[in-house]
Formats: sequence, structure tokens, C-alpha cells
Amino acid sequence: MAIARFPSLVIDCPDPAVLADFYGTMLGWPTTRTDADGGWAEVRADYGQVISFQRVDDYTPPAWPGQAKPQQTHLDVLVDDLDEGEAAVLGLGATKAEHQPGERFRVFLDPAGHPFCLCLD
Repeated sequence: MAIARFPSLVIDCPDPAVLADFYGTMLGWPTTRTDADGGWAEVRADYGQVISFQRVDDYTPPAWPGQAKPQQTHLDVLVDDLDEGEAAVLGLGATKAEHQPGERFRVFLDPAGHPFCLCLD
């Protein structure tokens, strides 16, 4: 018997609304802002998976691929076509990372500087 369901990933950032809009649009999940001061926002899939974003004052983004400011976690997002996926996330405000270590995935930085990968499904 499971003791929990639908784990939520919480991502630190300077502006939760911006990051929730970015990931919500990329994943096609609705965005909600759950507090009056704008310190928390989330996206939720219709099947229950949640990604939450919390404001951190003096936020410092990771520096990928180095480890001086490690990424600590990142998302792998499955796509059918890397070129189409790349065009879409760049249009949403992502930045393509300079270092690209593989051929079946591409590394990008979200608007707050977190690395994430688009991976061939």
C-alpha cells in the first residue's frame, strides 16, 4: 500500500509565476498561483502530477555543467522531435546551453537558469 501519491517537485526561483507559466506552457499543464504575495505557483497535469515553484530571495541559479553552483536536480522532458522541441522551448524563453554532451538529448536553461533536457522518447 502506498503512503503517498502524486509527488510534487518544488523548484526554487526568483519569480514563481514566470517559471510556472514557462513549464505550464511547455507541458500543456494549467498554471495556478496559490498565495497572495506571489511566492508560490504550480502547474498540475490532469492526472495529478505537480511541479511547484517557490520564491527564494537572493536566488542564485546553478552554473551548468560546472559544479561550483551545482544543478542539484533537473527535469528530463520527452519529445518526439528534438528540433521541434528546441524551437518551442526557445520561443517560451529557454536558452540553449553551450555544452551539449549527447546526441539523443539537448540541454537548455529555463528562465531562472535551471538546466533541463529535451530527450527523444
